[in-house]
Amino acid sequence: MKKIIISAGLFLLPLANIQAQFTDINIVKEVKVINKGVVASAHPLASEAGAQMLSAGGNAFDASIATQFALAVVYPQAGNIGGGGFMIATTSGGKRISLDYRETAPAKAFANMYLDKKGNALPELSQNGHLAVGIPGAVAGMFAMHKYAKLPMAKLIQPAIDLAEQGFAITPDEAQLLNEHKSDFIKYSSGPSAFVKNTDWKTGDILRQPELAETLRRIQQSGEKGFYEGKTAELIVAEMKKGKGIITAADLKNYKVQERTPLSFPYKGHEIVTMPLPSSGGILLAQMFGMTSLIGLDGKEVNSPEAVQLMVEAERRAYADRAEYLGDPSFVADKTEMLTNADYIRRRFADYNPKAATPSSAVGKIIPAKESEQTTHISVLDKEGNAVSATTTLNGLYGSRTVVAGAGFLLNNEMDDFSIKPGVPNMYGAVGNEANAIQPGKRMLSSMSPTVVLKNNKPAIVVGTPGGTTIPTSVFQSIVNVIDFKKNANEAVNLPKFHHQWLPEVVSVEEGFPQHTIRELEKMNYKIQKREKIGRVEMIVVEDSGFIHAVGDGRGDDSVAWEK
Repeated sequence: MKKIIISAGLFLLPLANIQAQFTDINIVKEVKVINKGVVASAHPLASEAGAQMLSAGGNAFDASIATQFALAVVYPQAGNIGGGGFMIATTSGGKRISLDYRETAPAKAFANMYLDKKGNALPELSQNGHLAVGIPGAVAGMFAMHKYAKLPMAKLIQPAIDLAEQGFAITPDEAQLLNEHKSDFIKYSSGPSAFVKNTDWKTGDILRQPELAETLRRIQQSGEKGFYEGKTAELIVAEMKKGKGIITAADLKNYKVQERTPLSFPYKGHEIVTMPLPSSGGILLAQMFGMTSLIGLDGKEVNSPEAVQLMVEAERRAYADRAEYLGDPSFVADKTEMLTNADYIRRRFADYNPKAATPSSAVGKIIPAKESEQTTHISVLDKEGNAVSATTTLNGLYGSRTVVAGAGFLLNNEMDDFSIKPGVPNMYGAVGNEANAIQPGKRMLSSMSPTVVLKNNKPAIVVGTPGGTTIPTSVFQSIVNVIDFKKNANEAVNLPKFHHQWLPEVVSVEEGFPQHTIRELEKMNYKIQKREKIGRVEMIVVEDSGFIHAVGDGRGDDSVAWEK
């Protein structure tokens, strides 16, 4: 059985603090190639599964599908077939694609389902266990992607089946997380699972998931129906009944992927192609880039007081609008055109003061909600010029912590991304109002921001990250680091990040953030709060030389792989 070596050979910045511990499998943090396809994801075995498809003649869509299925096995805290996500892609022929395979509320869902008789919010019910689960969209999403792929779906699923059946060596972080959540898996699941054993997990232990392997085989043999109908669907419904969940066989059978029109806007000779509603990410990016452009980052240094202050104030106003206006456009008025209009952005930023913090009370009406940071992202670019940026999630760490008995996979807790009560923050502190209230069939608002940046109509940057409400700000900063501050992909990803989301009224910064900048911002009445890692960006940058520079974030076990 292969074990893992974490290789720091190509990792240029000290953020990762990586040590070699095992043998045989490399966690490669960055690579530069030319005329070869590349994959960046949260786990080396998943990235390698995608790269194998590129080497077998597949394109970026094949690689993305194989990587996503593999992540469902090797990255159970966020990789999934029990959750959902979004994809942005651009093809070598100039087509732009946006797939929405976000989870939806079950037919029996209703607005006040997480309130007690006195109207008090019950976040335990929206965050843990069977009632927290939205209808999964991940499997349908991968089949929707497959029409742009080259290889048979059966081939794309096989690496995930092999990994589930044969097992893989877990990293120190994975062992720690499994141990920390053992009691949750027992509490919120109706039966035993591969994630629980009598003794503690240790680094290098082999995690085998035979029930998940069988579930994946049913998908391999029967396509989408192998998940949304038949035995797997029966097992999901049975699990729901055991824990007072409300997803039915009809909910599963009726799930549909939405193909949407990507949101795109220009920025300094580039075109940014990103996710529309029901993700808030694209609108937030359009607003943040638009507002900072009114003043400009020219002449400013990365993470300098001047640059950070300008970007924070753009973030503040964009997130206030998120809380006020945004929700599933099939259920509420779509405010995209208004919020991204140049005149609106100018008026929204008119009260910007470069010398002082603008109070959040001055830019918004209500209190915002918090969104899980346990998401995962895949960036792929093939040698033909097809680019895929896909972000998927279970929402919280291990989602609802509910494992489907007999099927071996975790279910999401995505219902918490609705506003369970106007003004009540979700698990990540984001606030919303009636626009994001629960309704049957509705998609909950998201922050996922898969993005492709074009230059001369060809991919220049493929980027995305997990991180809940920090996703748009991390994508924003990563792109700015490349375009405005002329940083290479490694620096753009791994420089210390900051985040502001209107409420709470603090600017979060990572460890290692410049002390000078912190002091200067505090003089301007900003409250600074140090926190642990912000996001895990997967970035691919096509350099002017033609080299493709792919980077897996140093904040985790993220890894890149390439076509052989």
